[in-house]
Amino acid sequence: MTTKPLLIVAGIGNGTGTGAATARVFSKQGYRVALIARNAEHLKKLADEITSAGAEAATFPLSEYTYEAMSNVWDTIMQHQWQSKEPSELRVALWNVGVNVFGSFLTITEKDIQASLEVHVTAGFAFSRKAVLTFKENALDANGSRGTLLFTGATASVRGNVFTSAFAAGKFGIRALSQSLAKEFGKENIHVAQVIIDGSILTDLSLSRRPGEVGEAWKANPDVHLNAESIAKSYLYLTEQDRSAWTWELDLRPAHEKW
Repeated sequence: MTTKPLLIVAGIGNGTGTGAATARVFSKQGYRVALIARNAEHLKKLADEITSAGAEAATFPLSEYTYEAMSNVWDTIMQHQWQSKEPSELRVALWNVGVNVFGSFLTITEKDIQASLEVHVTAGFAFSRKAVLTFKENALDANGSRGTLLFTGATASVRGNVFTSAFAAGKFGIRALSQSLAKEFGKENIHVAQVIIDGSILTDLSLSRRPGEVGEAWKANPDVHLNAESIAKSYLYLTEQDRSAWTWELDLRPAHEKW
């Protein structure tokens, strides 16, 4: 019996950003999509949109991003009975989770530090471990890969700044994990890639921070913001690379971003 490729996405926000866009793009390529997030309402809305377009999507809400919660929800996904009868084969996993912990250094609390490291790093370790173990069971595809593990990074993954000490600590950590995994498991034909999002993505949230005419002008100008669907297409490109030329880190920014 033929298998259907499966994409697992952790982190979809309110459905207007990178995680949701990736689910949409991959579903149009024939992937089943398993969606993980904390907001059940946003999950359902996105899954309904994807299924109404003729693809398959299932939701897996969790209350918090911890090592145990992530491990448990992954096991639930692997046991899920999809509507069509073909078995699933995990081919892509995207860690798109983040927690916005910002503030000047002297205002950062122990709770802030724990939140950043728990969500970005500890839960990311659990997600990565489950993905790698699952990929190891796969045969090589036409590009010589057993699967692709993707991480959404940020400017703070490579550069700390004022107000980002706690946030950057978590983002630096998950970047280091992605590099370590790429070096260790590339030898087993598992592709690991980290994508630096260096700029603001056009989402409902980012637009709400730019009210009035300023926001409308920013929205209308593709030179100054990232488009979530374009990011998702870059993720798809990474999964289609042949093993003779794999990317570990890719950075994406709008044309007029100052860097």
